[in-house]
Parts: sequence; C-alpha cells; structure tokens
Amino acid sequence: MKILRGLYTAYVIIGFIIFFFFAFILFLIPIFFPKQFRLTGIINRWWARCLLTCVALPFKLDYREKLDPKKQYIFCPNHFSYVDIATMALNHHNTIFVGKNDMERVPLFGFMYRKLHITVDRSKLKSRYSTLLRSLKAIDEGKSLVIFPEGGIITMHDPIMSRFKDGPFRISIEKQIPIVPVTIPYNWIILPSLGNLFRWHKMKAVFHEPIDPSAYTLQDVDQYKQKVFDTINEELNRHLKNEN
Repeated sequence: MKILRGLYTAYVIIGFIIFFFFAFILFLIPIFFPKQFRLTGIINRWWARCLLTCVALPFKLDYREKLDPKKQYIFCPNHFSYVDIATMALNHHNTIFVGKNDMERVPLFGFMYRKLHITVDRSKLKSRYSTLLRSLKAIDEGKSLVIFPEGGIITMHDPIMSRFKDGPFRISIEKQIPIVPVTIPYNWIILPSLGNLFRWHKMKAVFHEPIDPSAYTLQDVDQYKQKVFDTINEELNRHLKNEN
C-alpha cells in the first residue's frame, strides 16, 4: 500500500508541476498588470480543476447560500493540509490568499505567491503588522481574501482545529466585510499535516452562510471568532461521524 501511495504521490507532484507551469504563464498577466487582479481567481480555478481532474480526485463545493458576485468576502477555512490551498482555489468567488511566507521558497510558485497574494512571517511582529495593513489595503482595492484563521497548519492532532488568530476578524469588523466560514472535512486524510504521501479520497468544501460583522465591535472579537469556529467545527464533526 505504501508503494502505491508513493507512486500516486509522484503522479500528483508531476501533475502539479505541469499544470502550474502553464498557469504561471497566465499569472504573469495580473503580476505585470495589477488592475487585472480578478484574473488571479479565474486562473486559480482553472489550475485547481485541471490538477484535481488529472489526479482523479473528485471534489464537491457545497455553498449553503448563493454569494453575491459583486460583494467582497473574507473566507475563513480550517487548515489541516497543504491540499487546502488547491481546494480554496476552486472557490467560485475571485480571491487572493493571506498566508505564511513558507510558500515563497517553492520555485516559481513562491514568486507568483509573493507577487499576487499576501504573505506573513508570523515570527516577526513587524511582518504581522505589515500583513494587516496590506490586507486592509487589498479590501480597499476591492479584493476578497482567503485567510486561514488558525494561522497556518499548526495542529498536532488532525482533524482538531487550533485557536483562531484575531486578524481576519478585526479586518472584517473594521471594513464591514462578511466572513464566510469554510469547512474542509477530508483533506487531512488526503495529505495529513505530518505526512508526505497522498491518499486517494473525495474532496469537499462547505461554504457556510456569510456572517454579518455589524453585530460585533473590536471588543467582541473573541465572540466573533467563537461563532466562526463553532460553525466550522460542527460541520467538521458531522462529516467525521459520517466517515466513521
């Protein structure tokens, strides 16, 4: 079984390299013409769909409410696997990511990620503050964001979420942009946070109803975080029970 998983992992990596090479050429358009930033989401969807279809990973996006394509949102998914990035790239809404700067080390991908998305070194206070400012500016520019509220893949016990950071909730309240909680229930099975071999499994993302930030103030950040945490976690637990 481990040999088969190794072969499948190699196949996934090769598929990633091939499809990202073609996507990278297209990403040069919004990189050199920033006003075309909406192309980032379109190219992301094309890349993710081609990759997942090629490696035979079936996927389903479950939207509990139709999102307004003219509105901005902050998408907050749980984060147990690097596959979550491809999952969120499937999002029907055009977005950019706010994520750890670890991805900058990947050849070509790191260049694209740094130019089109917002990266943060969470070990440095200055970087965290700069990321907050850049995220606020991105909202002012009309962009929607994907922010992993756990601050990265930091759980030591898949699939148990870690505490949420304040960042996305403060941005949501300050700019009055709704948060869409997203439950990704199975990616920790496909590629565990502490593993390096892929396992075939269906992929799914549940996009919950947007949460209006007008009911919260900056003093209510903990309540806001708990609301989003509970929404994601309850759905996660339902899927785990069905899986068992």
